[in-house]
Amino acid sequence: MNSVVSELEGTLLKNLDVFSYFMLVAFEASGLIRFVVLLTLWPAIRFLEIFGMEDISLKVMIFVSVAGIHKSEIESVSRAVLPKFYMDDLDMEAWKVFNSYDKRVVVTKMPRVMVKRFVKEHLLADEVIGSELIFNRFGFATGFVHCDSITSVSESVAKVFNNEVITLGMTRINTTTSSNHLFSKLCKEQIQPPYKKSQKNNDNQLVRPHPVIFHDGRLVKRPTPSTSLLIILWIPIGILLAIIRLTLGAILPFWAIPHLSRLFGGKVIVKGKPPHPPSHGNSGVLFVCTHRTLMDPVVLSSVLHRKIPAVTYSISRLSEILSPIPTVRLTRMRNVDAERIKHELSKGDLVVCPEGTTCREPFLLRFSALFAELTDRIVPVAMNYRVGFFHATTARGWKGLDPVFFFMNPRPVYEVTFLNQLPVEATCSSGKSPHDVANYVQRILAATLGFECTNFTRKDKYRVLAGNDGIVCCTSLAARVMKVVSTFKPCLP
Repeated sequence: MNSVVSELEGTLLKNLDVFSYFMLVAFEASGLIRFVVLLTLWPAIRFLEIFGMEDISLKVMIFVSVAGIHKSEIESVSRAVLPKFYMDDLDMEAWKVFNSYDKRVVVTKMPRVMVKRFVKEHLLADEVIGSELIFNRFGFATGFVHCDSITSVSESVAKVFNNEVITLGMTRINTTTSSNHLFSKLCKEQIQPPYKKSQKNNDNQLVRPHPVIFHDGRLVKRPTPSTSLLIILWIPIGILLAIIRLTLGAILPFWAIPHLSRLFGGKVIVKGKPPHPPSHGNSGVLFVCTHRTLMDPVVLSSVLHRKIPAVTYSISRLSEILSPIPTVRLTRMRNVDAERIKHELSKGDLVVCPEGTTCREPFLLRFSALFAELTDRIVPVAMNYRVGFFHATTARGWKGLDPVFFFMNPRPVYEVTFLNQLPVEATCSSGKSPHDVANYVQRILAATLGFECTNFTRKDKYRVLAGNDGIVCCTSLAARVMKVVSTFKPCLP
């Protein structure tokens, strides 16, 4: 059996520095104060690394970032936040070499809990070897690691491979870390980056790591020291700017919002031709939108210069109170919801997001087919947004702050693309099933945005990110660490 053992940092991941990943844990698992403290210590951490005391600097980062945090919260961040940033830093050529072997093991200098999910579920590794955090009897991290988990890397690798000779070792050049010196001696062959394509690798050109479809956390960019400092300096300005933007959005007429948004750094890009308002006595148009943030219906209303009610599903009461447009809360009872939507359409236009929840990545979740049963006046609208510092969605945090985080960004941009109204022959009026109509709308919206379709649902997202079904808050540890295999699924036929 061909086997390979590879370092994670500097090999499978392009970046050797792990400081930014500990900054992510500090911010997402604890908050801004710990984030600031760890950044303040960065000069000392860097000083230790320069003078060859990497083990000490690593222990400092581990202690400051996790001490006093509950194990379930660390696991939650490792499950929901870190995989996205690891994937962005992945060296695809290194992974193709790594994936071409039968048995695959990864060695990391980070705590094992921080990388285990990503390495096993996305990189398809068989085992992960790294330091083990120490937790007290109440489940809180002490900030220390088991000493033998660092010094026994060679023994751990040998045990995983049953003391057999390893076919290939993937390490970086001129490394001084103990992990390289220990496990490289067990390998028949060693290679270092950069990795060149070979005929063996060309056979796997179409093989890709499992994509990260769901991820959480507020930070958009990987918090390197310079980016972290910029974020900290911007937060007071961003809060003030968000207050101004929200206030103006609440008091200004809708027709004025797109024009004045440019004065405060915002931008709305409109493509396509929106339909005219319905004539008196006619049923309204059902705008079927992709769901990127809670701002989707509000932005659509501002573009159309009129308040269009939006169908909502399990959003916070604060979001409903702050919403500048009417909201129609669904009950999750199909018959009741259908009657509510029909009633609203009889009064005018309506906005619905059939995905039922937001998705940040270039994927569309499965569309609920309910909307297709209720009208044949369907206008698909492709919504997308770009932000610089903070994400405007969350599965683990307080959803009521989503609009605030959106407007805290220096230059938030929204793109609204109107597609043509579905022809009658593409609706249920011509005999098509609601599922066929919903899948068709999903495909044309995905094609417009350059996204891919999936069969994942709202429940799948919350089980991955929050360990619950997104309806009630699960407090048990078992529910929080529920494992969902996030394999990619194509569109329904």
